[in-house]
Amino acid sequence: MDPDYALLARVVAAGSLSAAGREMGLSASMVSKRIGRLEARLGVQLLHRTTRRIALTEAGARFHGELVEILARLGAAEAALTGAAAGAVGPLSVSAPTSFGRLHVVPHLPAFLAAYPKVALRFDLSDAYVDLIGGRVDVAIRIAARVDAGLAAVRLAANARVVCAAPAYLAVHGAPGSPEDLARHRVLAAEGQMPWRLARGRREVVVDLPSAVATNSSEVVRELALGGAGVALRSLWDVGEALRDGRLVRVLPGWEGTRGAAIWTVRRAGGYPVPAAEAFVAFMAGRIDGGDWGEV
Repeated sequence: MDPDYALLARVVAAGSLSAAGREMGLSASMVSKRIGRLEARLGVQLLHRTTRRIALTEAGARFHGELVEILARLGAAEAALTGAAAGAVGPLSVSAPTSFGRLHVVPHLPAFLAAYPKVALRFDLSDAYVDLIGGRVDVAIRIAARVDAGLAAVRLAANARVVCAAPAYLAVHGAPGSPEDLARHRVLAAEGQMPWRLARGRREVVVDLPSAVATNSSEVVRELALGGAGVALRSLWDVGEALRDGRLVRVLPGWEGTRGAAIWTVRRAGGYPVPAAEAFVAFMAGRIDGGDWGEV
């Protein structure tokens, strides 16, 4: 891979040409020259430059998002190939969304700890947005359409979301025929999960309604939906089994939640690598199977 790609990722992570140059033992003018050479080769401007700060252009942000994922995967693959990750030791702090963590991460933790017995793992579950630096978190699992610039991200799986309800609820209240009909139904959403943004073809509709039950837990929303308390917008990794066995039924067929959303591991880009974090990312990337989570 062209070394200027890694340089671009380091510049974005450092926040300026001069800071990236200090980390890599290069002058700011040399960093600027190499970024300019990369832009000329690609035929597009990647960065807006000032004397003190840089900012990604729209094209640069798209390119950088794909670049950091590629670099992270290369690092994980190299660690697995050379056995460097096997020497992972010391503290490792990981954060994951509550329901996803319980269902799809926690079951793999015993095997991870057996493979890396010298890692001292702290594993937190939270549906709040976790600040990696402020929260002193090495790896966070996030569910989002995109990740912030300056983060090393590895995509684990797709994340399609569908509107669903229990047969018992539909037997009493009927099924909504359109997103607008949801105003006449009991909708269920945890704090921060409204508004819903539903899409079908080129049409998008924003649904912003009060939840029939106030809760801060996605797991409570799932259980309420299963119990016939209302209509919910849920991810397939969360309710796929219930949809297959009939405990839940998809309503508003053809409509889905935010397009392009995915499940990612994210880490701070640049700086010194954390072998335990690299080991965790590579381990989970090889075990989380979301093959049908994007099928709607």
